[in-house]
Amino acid sequence: MAVEDTSKPVVVAEEANPNPTDHPIDRYHEEGDDVEEGEIAGGETDGDESSKSAVPQSHPLEHSWTFWFDNPSVKLKQATWGSSLRSVFTFSTVEEFWSLFNNMKGPSKLAGGADFYCFKHNIEPKWEDPICANGGKWTMNFPKEKSDKPWLYTLLALIGEQFDHGDEICGAVVNVRGKQERISIWTKNASNEAAQVSIGKQWKEFIDYNNSIGFIIHEDAKKLDRGAKSAYTA
Repeated sequence: MAVEDTSKPVVVAEEANPNPTDHPIDRYHEEGDDVEEGEIAGGETDGDESSKSAVPQSHPLEHSWTFWFDNPSVKLKQATWGSSLRSVFTFSTVEEFWSLFNNMKGPSKLAGGADFYCFKHNIEPKWEDPICANGGKWTMNFPKEKSDKPWLYTLLALIGEQFDHGDEICGAVVNVRGKQERISIWTKNASNEAAQVSIGKQWKEFIDYNNSIGFIIHEDAKKLDRGAKSAYTA
């Protein structure tokens, strides 16, 4: 399913919110907040058929998706990993996605240490989640402030169901660190090599990423931390 925007996505400038550790979404409101109950935006009466036909139709996505945010200022004070992770919004239509995305900060505007996730609804971005437990992740690395477009293109590929093995995908995360930014796609079943390799290769094509990428199994990462080696490459 192609997910198109009728206008160029706008990332809210950092000046709009001087605190870089705040939510990546600075402001969000439903269109038509000023319309009174029972009134159709742009119409004169409830019985005006032309006004009713002018109301835009929503375009449902195949899955609902949830944005999650791990605030670095809170994360430093928490002893348990994941305890500072919070869900932000869940969206299920193309219009809801763009309403959110057009009012959120890109990775380049987030504070160092921030983690911003987009996962299928009802899947928590944690190794312990039953759907993620036997999976792993592909990761791309980008120079500082160079991941905004790849992050958008990754999200569009996910919610637009562009992957041949989309059912294997849990979601994606962008990690903002001091010298670089990382984007990862989490998957469900690490032992399904054909599906994992297909996802990695297609992702590189969608992003136009030329460097080699590796797939790390979650179980290996838990045991070996940074010493975990790639199970697959693309």
